[in-house]
Amino acid sequence: MHSLALALLLVIASPTAAASTGTPADSVLQAQIEEAIAGFDGEVGVYIQHLPSGREASVQADRRFPTASMIKVPLLVGVFDAIERGDLHYQQPLTYRDSLAYPGDDIAASLTDGAELSVARAVMLMITDSDNTTSLWLQDLAGTGTTINRWLEEHGYEHTRVNSRTEGRQGDWEQYGWGQTTPREMARLLVQIDEGAAVSPAASDEMRRVLTRSRYSGEGLAQIPPSVAVLSKQGSVRQSRSEVMLVHAPSGPYVLCIITSEQADERYTYDNEGYVLLRRLSRLVYEHMEPDDPWAPPADTERFHSNPPGE
Repeated sequence: MHSLALALLLVIASPTAAASTGTPADSVLQAQIEEAIAGFDGEVGVYIQHLPSGREASVQADRRFPTASMIKVPLLVGVFDAIERGDLHYQQPLTYRDSLAYPGDDIAASLTDGAELSVARAVMLMITDSDNTTSLWLQDLAGTGTTINRWLEEHGYEHTRVNSRTEGRQGDWEQYGWGQTTPREMARLLVQIDEGAAVSPAASDEMRRVLTRSRYSGEGLAQIPPSVAVLSKQGSVRQSRSEVMLVHAPSGPYVLCIITSEQADERYTYDNEGYVLLRRLSRLVYEHMEPDDPWAPPADTERFHSNPPGE
């Protein structure tokens, strides 16, 4: 990132700017975040809020970024909204067809034509394994991206939208991919779910349970003690890495959303610059929120998340 662009970015996201919105700023954390992202070869958006106090830190928190697989959080809400309307049942059996397969290594795409799985199991695959085949299937069953976007608009989400396979959003799809959001809005959606305010208290309760079961534990989640409950979703496409987490830390919950775009480093490796940034910021925030917690990530965890030798 050029020094002039970085300087302008930091002015926009300064503690004074945050305070001017009426939300208390965490000036120490703000400075730490700005220092941690300095020199990143690409764009970075960050939003952090300590929920009990409301104190926050942010960088480009209202800028639109690609969601990559984080779009599956709005899809999850769309599915539960369809259940609430009576259009779906959580334990309803679905019949898989080969025509639904999305290219890649999805679990669902390996099913035989005619196999049955429930909506609940499809939801598990969508969130836990980030399975694209079941995600697109559920997007359609929930009323398509059009219906999900209507829910988002009605609930005050100005920038978060489903683009892929959604009528009228071809231009947005070309720019952002499957979905688009801002760090602040994606964080807010996780807070709404955690507070029992998304769709219904019962729906929110089940969504909370689903969102604590991510398989992708090598970046932001790796920096949080495994004894701490965390709602999360991760995203990754060629020039973007992202993660949103609501961490039920010992001294009070906080929400963190980090999104990159226009990354120079496009490698799908453990040491990708975006993945490194996710780990760095997640650890920095946890240590800031929990300075007395002696826990630290164990050595040699990289081998559980990196590619096998020779790949």
